[in-house]
Amino acid sequence: MNRRDFLKTASLAVPALAWGMADSARPQQKSNSLVIDGMAEIRVTYPMDLIKEVLAGGTNVVRISLGSPLPPSRAFRIVVDTYAQYERYVNDNRDFLTKAACVADLDKAQKQGRLALMYYFQNATPIEYDLDKIDFFRNLGVTSIQLTYNVRNLVGDGCMDRTNAGLSEFGLQVIDRMNRLNMLVDLSHASMATMADGIKYSKKTVIVGHSGCKTVFDHPRNTTDENMRALADKGGVIGIYQINPFLGPKQRNTLDDYLNHIDHAVKVAGLDHVGISSDREHQYIPDTEQEFKRLQKEMVGKSTKGVFRGAEVNQIDWPFFIAELNGPRRMETVRTGLEKRRYKTGDIEKIMGQNFYRVFKEVIG
Repeated sequence: MNRRDFLKTASLAVPALAWGMADSARPQQKSNSLVIDGMAEIRVTYPMDLIKEVLAGGTNVVRISLGSPLPPSRAFRIVVDTYAQYERYVNDNRDFLTKAACVADLDKAQKQGRLALMYYFQNATPIEYDLDKIDFFRNLGVTSIQLTYNVRNLVGDGCMDRTNAGLSEFGLQVIDRMNRLNMLVDLSHASMATMADGIKYSKKTVIVGHSGCKTVFDHPRNTTDENMRALADKGGVIGIYQINPFLGPKQRNTLDDYLNHIDHAVKVAGLDHVGISSDREHQYIPDTEQEFKRLQKEMVGKSTKGVFRGAEVNQIDWPFFIAELNGPRRMETVRTGLEKRRYKTGDIEKIMGQNFYRVFKEVIG
C-alpha cells in the first residue's frame, strides 16, 4: 500500500462523527487538573469500563506509541497498521476517547471528559532513509518521534550500544525536518551522547519522554544529571517512568523508590522540567508466574531483533511494575505520594501535567 492509498483508506475508515453521549453520562473526574501520562500503553483491546477508570483517576492525556522496537525491515508497515488500528478504536469509542494532534485537542478533550491519545512512535526506523516520510506521519497527526530504541539506527546510538556515539549526519537532518514540522523530538532510549546532541542541535524544545535518574540507580535506560541539566536549560521535560527493574536494585521496588527519582530530577532539573510517564499498561497486571513468563517471551522476541541482550532477558526482576502503581488509577497514587512529600499544590500540578503541556504548546502548537 502506497501513501496515497493509505491516506484514502484511513479517511474512509474514520469519518467525522458527532459526539454520541450526553456529558452527564460520562465519568466525572475528581478535579479540573490536567494530568498527562507522558508515555503509556492504552491497548486497542481495552474495554470502555477500563477507560472510565483511567479518566476517573484523573488522567486526561496519554502519549501512546504506535510501535516498538520497530525493526527496520518492517517498521513503516508496523506503524501504518498500528495507526489504522488506533484510528478505528478511537472512532468506535468517541464517547470516551479522542485523538489529539495539538493542544487545542487536549483542551477540548479535558472539557468534554474524554481521554486524549497523542500518537508517536519509539524509533526513527519507520522513516527509513527518507525525510519525506516525516511529513507523511505528521500529516497523519503523529506529534512526535523518538529517535532511537536502545540500539543504533541511521539516526544515532541507543542506550544499550557498546559505543556511546552521538547523532549521525542523517540524525541532524531528521531533527531539522521535525523542527520545521512542529514535531516533538523524544530522546528516550538514546545513548547519553545521542541525547546530548539532540538537546544541543534541536532548535526547538525536546523531551526525554520516559526515563529515570542514573544517579539514583545506574541503569542504561536512566539519564545522567549532566543531560538533565542541559535538557532543563533548553526548556525540556523528563518524564519519570514506573518500570520496577529500572528504578532500583531490589526485586520489588516501592512507591518511595519511584518518588526518589522524581525528587532527584526536581533537584537537578527543576520543578518546571519533570513529568510523569508510566511506560506500562493502564490495566492491572497479575503478579503471577504466568504473567512473568509472558513478559519473558515478549522480551525474548525483542532480543532476537537486537533490542535486548539475552542476559537482560534472563535477569528480569519480576515484577515489571511498582505494586502501588499497578492499575488504571495510578496517577491518584502519585499525586498523594507527592503531597506526602510536601510538594506544594502548584508544583504538583506542574509535575502531573502542566510541564508537558507547556512543551506541547511550544513545539506542537
